[in-house]
Amino acid sequence: MTTTSTPTRAMRLAAAASATYQRVFATSRVAPLLSRPRPVRRSGYDLDLTVRAIRAEADDVISLVLAAPDGSPLPGWIPGAHLDVFLPSGRQRQYSLCGDPGDRSSYRIAVRRIADGGGGSREIHDTVRAGGPLRIRGPRNAFPLAAANSYLFVAAGIGITPILPMVRACHERAVPWRLVYLGRSRATMPFLDELARCDSGTVEIRPDDECGPPVLGDILPLAPAGAAVYLCGPPPLMHPARELVRASDPSASLHTERFSPPPVSGGAPFEIRLRRTGVTVGVGPGETALTAITRVTSDVAYSCRQGFCGTCKVRVLDGEVEHRDRLLSPAERRDSMLVCVSRATGRLVIDR
Repeated sequence: MTTTSTPTRAMRLAAAASATYQRVFATSRVAPLLSRPRPVRRSGYDLDLTVRAIRAEADDVISLVLAAPDGSPLPGWIPGAHLDVFLPSGRQRQYSLCGDPGDRSSYRIAVRRIADGGGGSREIHDTVRAGGPLRIRGPRNAFPLAAANSYLFVAAGIGITPILPMVRACHERAVPWRLVYLGRSRATMPFLDELARCDSGTVEIRPDDECGPPVLGDILPLAPAGAAVYLCGPPPLMHPARELVRASDPSASLHTERFSPPPVSGGAPFEIRLRRTGVTVGVGPGETALTAITRVTSDVAYSCRQGFCGTCKVRVLDGEVEHRDRLLSPAERRDSMLVCVSRATGRLVIDR
C-alpha cells in the first residue's frame, strides 16, 4: 500500500534552506573552514602546564603537581595512566599519574632521582621549579586496572606510582585487595602516609633492611584464586613473575609495568644506514637499534624504550623490518619502525 502526503509550508521552507546550504556553503571554498576534521588523537593531548607545587616524598623522590595556567579542568584519566613529559633540554620521559583521578584541577607525578640514569630524573630534580612551565602529552594508559573480584598488588620502590591510584580505587569500591610494597628502607618508599589511610584492604610494607630481600615466590601465592595480580618494579623483580604466577595459580591474570627496557632476546645482527648523514652502524644481537644509533649521533628522541610510546619512530626507506612494538598500525608498519625495540633481518635504510 502506498501512502501520499502534501508537504506543509514549514517543510517546504526547511527543504529550501537545506538546498541553499548545500549550494552556497557545503560546495564552496569555505566548507573546510566551517567543518574542520577532528581526528582521534591516538597519542593523547599536548598541554602546556604550570608546576603548581613540588614536594619531597622520600629520599631522592619528589612529587610534582601540574595544573593548567588558567585553572581550567584537565583531561580525565583512570588508574595506570601516565604522562609524557617534555623537559627543557628536549628529553622526553614518562611518569605515572599518582594523584586522584577524580580531581581534574591538577595532575601529580613522582620522580626518583637516578644518579646513573639517562639524565631525565636529574634534570627534573635540579632544574624544574614550582611556578615554572612544563609541557606534557597525555594522559595515556598502557597499564589499565582490569575488572576482577580481587587483587594482589606488588610494587617496588617508585613502582608504587601507578599502583597507588589502583589501591585507592579498590579501597573506594570495597573490592578485596592486598598490597605488598617493597623497598630498600622506609625512608626511600614514598606515599606511606597515604597508603595508611586505605584500610579496607591489607597493606604490607616490606623494606629490605627490616625484612630482607624480597622473594617473589613467597609473595605471589598470597593472591586469592582467580585474582588480578599487578606488578610494577625493576627487571629482577618482574622477570620471573609470569612463570611463578602460572605455577601458583593458573587462573590468575598477571599485569606488569616496568620502568626500564627489557633485555633483547632472539636478536640477530644487522646494519642500519642513516641516509641523511651517510653513516652505517652495526646493531649487535644483544642491543637495540636505538642503542646502536646513539653511538653515532646524540640527536635521537626516545622515551619508553619498550615499544609503546612512539617517540623514537623513524621512516624506513629500504629493507624489511622485524616489528616488535605495541603501537604502530599495519599501515604505519609498511614504512616506519620504532628503533627502541624493532629489528631487521638484513640491512635497513632509515630517514635520519
